[in-house]
Amino acid sequence: MVERRKPISVQEAVSKVMNHVHLMPEEIVSIDDSDDGVLAEDIYADHDVPPFNRSPYDGFAIIAEDTSHASRENPVTLEVIEEIGAGDVAQNSVGHGQAIRIMTGAALPKGANAIVMLEIVHEKNDGKKIEIKRHIKKFDNISWQGEDTEKGALLLEKGHHVTPGVKAVLATFGYAKVKVYKQPVIGIIATGSELLNVSEPLVPGKIRNSNAHMIISQVKQAGGMPKYFGQLKDDLEQSFQGVKKVLSEVDALITTGGVSVGDFDYLPDIYQKLGAEVLFNKVGMRPGSVTTVAYLPDSGKILFGLSGNPSSCFVGFELFAGPYIKASQGLNNKFLDNVEATLTHDFPKPNPFNRFVRSRVTFENGYWHSQPVGLDKSNIVTSLIGANALMVLPGGTRGYQKGDKVKALLLNGEGSEQFCL
Repeated sequence: MVERRKPISVQEAVSKVMNHVHLMPEEIVSIDDSDDGVLAEDIYADHDVPPFNRSPYDGFAIIAEDTSHASRENPVTLEVIEEIGAGDVAQNSVGHGQAIRIMTGAALPKGANAIVMLEIVHEKNDGKKIEIKRHIKKFDNISWQGEDTEKGALLLEKGHHVTPGVKAVLATFGYAKVKVYKQPVIGIIATGSELLNVSEPLVPGKIRNSNAHMIISQVKQAGGMPKYFGQLKDDLEQSFQGVKKVLSEVDALITTGGVSVGDFDYLPDIYQKLGAEVLFNKVGMRPGSVTTVAYLPDSGKILFGLSGNPSSCFVGFELFAGPYIKASQGLNNKFLDNVEATLTHDFPKPNPFNRFVRSRVTFENGYWHSQPVGLDKSNIVTSLIGANALMVLPGGTRGYQKGDKVKALLLNGEGSEQFCL
């Protein structure tokens, strides 16, 4: 008998998943090994930036008042008494009628209260004197101690993704080692006797296993460590033993296929034999309505049963598994960015449920524009090639027309703290 399933909303399904997030343990790693990690500690400034008053340009440190009457007709001549580079400290103080040649980043010499840029002076007597033909204001061209950051300032909150820019900040403030959350190990199993390995030739009735390779990449992008356990045939006991065996090696498990209501869709039975609590087994969305998520109370591990159709599998991961993986590492921006866009083409297909359409969004003249990519069918894989967003079309409509306003979830954005449709 066909199992009757009651769909829940996408928002409710996301909430159920996020309510079962287990935060990964913390670990201390070298700054060089922290790439793509998530900070498990707040980062504070251990010194002022700049750490001293300094010159932002190559030029000369002077007393500004010496140029108060300088002009083209009446230039001021100053004696150059010293030259310092970045990392050096002047041995002399600047007195009236004097200047010290200074390089970018060098500390402001005592007595000086302005920097005159190299380009606007005329050097004389082999650089022993300079001529200035304009009035230089007091404090011109000085980078003041602490004007960028003051000692003790909070620079980054935990939950921040480690990027090259973040690593620059860590290095600046002496974080040779940094506390991050461990990456979760995400197991991946493909189910279905119809599946071939990618290297195998096609034969009648068979298809190559594309989902596993796609999910491996998606797990990496979400910050997890994928561990692929291969394919399971359409045999209940073999599939059950295969799933049970790998659970001790992973922090969460993703299976593709086997979640529908056909005679060979064994994932619901496997969840029952494992003693798992099914959080939901039908979502009011297209594609991916049969996406199923279960929870193991004893271990706290979560099982994602994604559709075997490529586009359904892709969407199910991005909406549910991706945010879970990110949240388990403490990442603040765990959800896809949400923007309003203008539809560039008609989309006449009726929507009984929320539809997530593979789309290409562009930002032009201050506005987002969204165009569907390829055929909107759950078994279509080529539409994923050019997609950089999931266009959200609410259910209960008779279709959309060019010019309508729609929402789009950005696949390559910086992420959002809140899930919003």
